[in-house]
Amino acid sequence: MPDAQAPRLVLGDPAAPVTITEYGDLECPYCRDAEPVLRRLVEESDGGVRLVWRHFPLFQVHPHALIAALAAEAAAEQGLFWEMQRLLFAQQDRLAEPDLRAAGARLGLDPAAVAGEGAQRFADLVEADYVGGLGLGVRGTPTLLVQGERYAGPVELAALRAAAAAATPAR
Repeated sequence: MPDAQAPRLVLGDPAAPVTITEYGDLECPYCRDAEPVLRRLVEESDGGVRLVWRHFPLFQVHPHALIAALAAEAAAEQGLFWEMQRLLFAQQDRLAEPDLRAAGARLGLDPAAVAGEGAQRFADLVEADYVGGLGLGVRGTPTLLVQGERYAGPVELAALRAAAAAATPAR
């Protein structure tokens, strides 16, 4: 089932023939572990694979996931989503508002826009991703879709390469 919501957060060639969508949580250790694998997959695909990120903060389990998602959206507004994602994954034990402000400042962002009241204007974007994920049956993170179909294999480079190759449209 294709993803009806237009992708905002895309890593790789926006016109790549294969799309991997990740429903992720910036406080999730499994999403952190998947990040370098997914980046490498995109980087080594020669434009064949793009990664689309969708926020799915597991706020019941991860108390800072929602505000981290808002901070990442504030960074995305300045074209720095993927840099902020990597930074927040690297400091998952420090995602309180002061930490998010400091992370934003490290990327050259206005700290007041990254956390607190300034970041609340991004709540609708995060909520839309979350609700979209619920509609697709997403319950945990990371949940990966390859060309809109749920991927159930290991989050390992060889397995993801094989899934992407199998999903590549015939020319």
